[in-house]
Amino acid sequence: MYYPRIIDHYLSEWASREVHKPILLRGARQVGKSTAVRHLGEQFEQYVEINLERHPQYKTAFQTDLNVSRIISEISALAQRRIEPGRTLLFIDEIQECPEAIMSLRFFKEDMPNLHIVAAGSLLEFALNELPTFGVGRIHSVFMHPMTFDEFLLAAGEELLLEARNAASPLSPLASPLHDKLVGLLRTYMLVGGMPECVAKWVATHDYLACQEIQDDILVSYEDDFAKYKGKVDVNLLRQTLRSAAVQATRKFVYSQVGDYKTAEVKRALDLLMLAGLLIPVTHTNANGLPLGSEADQSYRKMLPLDCALTLRLLSMTMGEGAMLSTQILTASAADLVNKGVMAELMAGLELLYYQTPHLRHEMYYWTRNSKNSLAEIDYLTVQNSHVLPIEVKAGTQGGMKSLWMFMREKHLTEAVRCSLENFGSFEYVDAEDSDAVRHVRICPLYAIRSLI
Repeated sequence: MYYPRIIDHYLSEWASREVHKPILLRGARQVGKSTAVRHLGEQFEQYVEINLERHPQYKTAFQTDLNVSRIISEISALAQRRIEPGRTLLFIDEIQECPEAIMSLRFFKEDMPNLHIVAAGSLLEFALNELPTFGVGRIHSVFMHPMTFDEFLLAAGEELLLEARNAASPLSPLASPLHDKLVGLLRTYMLVGGMPECVAKWVATHDYLACQEIQDDILVSYEDDFAKYKGKVDVNLLRQTLRSAAVQATRKFVYSQVGDYKTAEVKRALDLLMLAGLLIPVTHTNANGLPLGSEADQSYRKMLPLDCALTLRLLSMTMGEGAMLSTQILTASAADLVNKGVMAELMAGLELLYYQTPHLRHEMYYWTRNSKNSLAEIDYLTVQNSHVLPIEVKAGTQGGMKSLWMFMREKHLTEAVRCSLENFGSFEYVDAEDSDAVRHVRICPLYAIRSLI
């Protein structure tokens, strides 16, 4: 059974265009790229899929020259399927196995503009990194991630609950039973995660242990891939760096905590894991204005593993804490859950990224002050209505907001967001140091982060 994905809308819109570039579908292994393309293929009269890893004979079609008509003719003969512009969707999977195939994509836009062609692959970013160019302006990149909480709700058959949540606001919060149900489903999502195979297993069985077996298999497959990474990096170093990133998630990444390796070696491993899509950097910025990246400091970065449930499994492998955290997620009160480990802040960051338009590679930012007498941090910074929007992840209705007030005062901001397991709401704060400044804080439940995008 196919579960709807956010990316479906973008792929369908692309398929309906009269003028379209070939698509390069990019993202980490096992996030559902191939399945999404096969679903798209149902819109076409004809669908042809070739896999350059499983059937290497197709590579020869690209290795003589980059004549598009000849390439399509040879693929049709090999596949025993007619490929017709305007009627056929051609999917080239595992395209990283043939650099010439990647290079050929740019010529389809000019020489066969009516043919719909999508390409994807595992570790594709490494192949792209080695090519001097792969068709700037002639190929359209689309980025895909694990399933979001909204996609999880749809897979679980909770369309009506999702509609009710989308209709809620700070002025019209959810009824308590609906809020409580969403909090419960959020707990489940933290344990099941967004890898499509895990979500499908949960929907079919509601068995957490069965999901954990799949998560372990996914992590093993990721680690098996390390030997394929371009560049001479110790496989054990890559493994330790990935697991250390899980331990340090949502904190400034400290190279020395990885183990007895040189900083340059760990940095190289970290760069490769980010290139593979397994780690997502959140970079410190002074945030004095836009764009946020203009004051980014690459030496201060947090690392987010790509999926909350995979992070739990990594913690279990590394520190034996997975079972404890899983129990806390299932049993903690709503007010305490956010304080249990890093899971709430991690999930908030991933949700902020995964709801963004898939046409771009988005950067993530945070702010911190590390002076001896003034430690402060804002978990995430984004942009809304051409202004910096600080986002703090907090628990319950109590707890200090000192860092947020300090940041808003210093940056002359009047709007902010608190993400928590509270219901929708808002409050105002009159700054004692500036009585004319009223700070408005919107409360966004962790289960409704899409409303911030």
